[in-house]
This record gives sequence, C-alpha cells and structure tokens, in this order.
Amino acid sequence: MPIHVAITRKVLPGKEKEFKDALRNFLGESFAQSGVEGAGMITSLHGEGSNEIGILRTFADAAERDAFYNSRQFKAWEAYASTLTEPPVYRQLNGLEAWFRSPVPPPRWKMAVATLCGVFPTSVLLSYTVAPLIRTLPSLVRQLIFAACMVGLLTWVVMPVVIKLLRNWLQPAK
Repeated sequence: MPIHVAITRKVLPGKEKEFKDALRNFLGESFAQSGVEGAGMITSLHGEGSNEIGILRTFADAAERDAFYNSRQFKAWEAYASTLTEPPVYRQLNGLEAWFRSPVPPPRWKMAVATLCGVFPTSVLLSYTVAPLIRTLPSLVRQLIFAACMVGLLTWVVMPVVIKLLRNWLQPAK
C-alpha cells in the first residue's frame, strides 16, 4: 500500500529562488531511488508573500520510505536544504488525508463531504452495473467484488476528479 508524506518548509527570506531551483533538481533526481512513486512541490501564488513550500512524496511502502529518508542522497539534500529553510514539518498522510494530499489538509468535515460526493454516485453506478452481473454469487463474494470495485474506482478514478472539482472549496480559509 502506498505511503504518502507531506513536508512543509518555511524558506528563509531571500533564499526562495535558490531553494525552489534546488528542490526541482532534487525531486527529479530522487526518482532514481527505488520505491519513490511520486514527488511534487506546492508553492503559494506569486505575490502572496508566503515563504512556505509544500513537498508531497509517495512511496511504494514503509520500507521504501524509510530507505529513502535514510539514503545518502536524502541526507545530503537535507543538510543543504537546512541552510535555506527553517526545520521542516513531516506528516504521513493516512486514510482520507491521502486523497487530500496537500501540506495543510482541509477540515475533516470537508473531507467527509467530498468523500460522500465520490462514494454515493459510485455506489449507485455499481448497483446498476456490477450488482446485476454478480447477483447469483454467494453473498460474501458479492460484497467482496462490490467493495473491490468501489475502492478501485474511488482510488484511481472518482476521488481524483472530485478533489480536482472541489479544490478551491477544500482549501482551508486563510
């Protein structure tokens, strides 16, 4: 199961461009490390004056995450980055937060509403498409197939679309 980590760094004044350039290079280089499945940088809009940078990382599993953070490559990056930023804040994203991958997750009630916006139509769709096809199977098998279809659709199709559509609403108020 993938592991998602959100890192927030406050860049020291005057070091923003240097840090962003170095981070872009490091993010690209980090994909050479086994188990790194995703990495991205989130910055504030130009002119907002925020010096916070969000870094989102996805690893194949906990062992790959630990190997990455213990690697010589990461330790060298961390030593350099610490000269340009305040100490970072690391958070592993679990459950609903993994769908809402941002340095500052939305309030839980908004995550619940967004999840309902994905789950309800998906369950209706599956009730009309998959359920009739598996109605003759034993109850536990039907439930397993239905749940597997639900999880697969939510993870790779529905929730990415819901999050994209509700992005502005999900952002915490500033």
